[in-house]
Amino acid sequence: MQNRFARRALLVALAVSAAAPALAQQQQILDSLTQADASRGIRDALGLAAMSATTRLGQPNGFWNDGRVRIPLPGLLGQSQRTLAGFGMSGPLDELQESLNRAAERTMPEAAGLFTNAVRTITIADAIEIVRGGNDSATRYLRGRTETRLTTLLKPPMTEALTASGAFTLMRAALREVGLASMTRDLRTEVINFSTTKAIEGAFFFIAEEERAIRRDPARRTTDILRRVFG
Repeated sequence: MQNRFARRALLVALAVSAAAPALAQQQQILDSLTQADASRGIRDALGLAAMSATTRLGQPNGFWNDGRVRIPLPGLLGQSQRTLAGFGMSGPLDELQESLNRAAERTMPEAAGLFTNAVRTITIADAIEIVRGGNDSATRYLRGRTETRLTTLLKPPMTEALTASGAFTLMRAALREVGLASMTRDLRTEVINFSTTKAIEGAFFFIAEEERAIRRDPARRTTDILRRVFG
């Protein structure tokens, strides 16, 4: 029994010894980074990720053709859509849903600017922790610090985009058909809030995806500072 424990202890010691050089090398790389390096690297990574995400979602069908970020109809509108679909009568609400996704596309240039401004607020102390964090730690940090403000700032352009897309006209027509025309005003506010939130969530989804790619794939580290920080 003692021999068996001794062998296990030896194997554990050998495994730790083998891993130690790699861990020490990683720590040495992190220690060699200045605080300014870490901050700049995180800002570069998030800036690239945000630009890639908003460009992708701002393309025609950027939201609509991707089930991971496609925006559904909220609340009562969504319930009515699902009920009517069973009778083959959800056409007006289906069209309304597509118009919401088209509106979200239109807000992405504005969202890109908001993300760029938010990235500049990352502190040096936070950047150090983000470098040492998980594959989406920068995105989680950015989301935790900025999502509420970003949502508030994006509501006006979302309202304009929904109006331009004809979403509110479609909604009034759809509600008349199902006998809910009196709820148009309340549902208008709900649609604005819901669409804005979902557009932001879609952007963060792809920002996280881009951050993971930068951390995993050396080819995605397109600047010297990214190679130094994430290499």
